[in-house]
Amino acid sequence: MAARTPLDHLAQPETWSTTLAGILFDLDGTLVDSTAVVERQWATFLAWYGLPASALPKQLHGKRAEDHIRGMLPADQVADAAARLAALEASDLAGVRAVTGAAALIDAVDGVVPWGIVTSGTLAVATARLAAAGLPTPSVLVTAEDVRAGKPDPEPYLTGMERLGVGGAVVVFEDAPAGIRSGLDAGCPVVALTTSHPADDLGEADVVVPDLTAVALTAPAKDDSAVLTAIQ
Repeated sequence: MAARTPLDHLAQPETWSTTLAGILFDLDGTLVDSTAVVERQWATFLAWYGLPASALPKQLHGKRAEDHIRGMLPADQVADAAARLAALEASDLAGVRAVTGAAALIDAVDGVVPWGIVTSGTLAVATARLAAAGLPTPSVLVTAEDVRAGKPDPEPYLTGMERLGVGGAVVVFEDAPAGIRSGLDAGCPVVALTTSHPADDLGEADVVVPDLTAVALTAPAKDDSAVLTAIQ
């Protein structure tokens, strides 16, 4: 595991920075703004199974749909229900768009440090939403099918780090408490975005920013490391 980087923003309260060897982004709420879409699809799911709105967990975002469904339906219905919801998610893309600053940050990162995506969604959902948002699909893409335990377990980000294959610190970008915990327990510094949760819910992250326009990457010079800076 990569050692967590000390908080550099103590001397400058509004700025946080760290050297890094790679980046792992969450997808929904981090690169892709799909919050309204996800909530619409879960409303449809509830109607399918005659479930009340109160059946949805308070922290809907950040975990695998299958893990939520286990707490809502009998065990023998979970697999089919998850597959049915995943099919809806992959086809219902109206309103999906890139998070502010996502395209510019990916352009800045690509070719400078290795990067990938670690999502709680399925492969079909992830690739469909990336395409709908006009964002590239990276070679490292960890999806729900790739892990036995989803976020907040560290397995998703540990898998992403292994696939990136870098020797230094890997910074995680997240928007949900479950994902933050997953990244931290994998040994990564975490940048949190307030795109789907208020800042008070994201306090475990190393730094909290409104969107990706608050983040900049400085390319390494000769033998130096790349530097990521976030403005709170």
